[in-house]
Amino acid sequence: MSVDLSGAEWFKSSYSGGGQDCVEVAFVDDAVGVRDSKNPTGPALVFTPGEWDAFTAGVREGEFERP
Repeated sequence: MSVDLSGAEWFKSSYSGGGQDCVEVAFVDDAVGVRDSKNPTGPALVFTPGEWDAFTAGVREGEFERP
């Protein structure tokens, strides 16, 4: 999926504590962009809203927790 993220408003989670080792997220049109906060001009991953919803639901449900 190709999406223009040049005008996106990126943000970090309030849980990031202001550090530099974070990801940033931007909601644009029908897509969600995710990028490394240490490399804001680098590549970004792009997801559909449905993919993003599935990911965040998995996080809330502990799907990605290590045993």
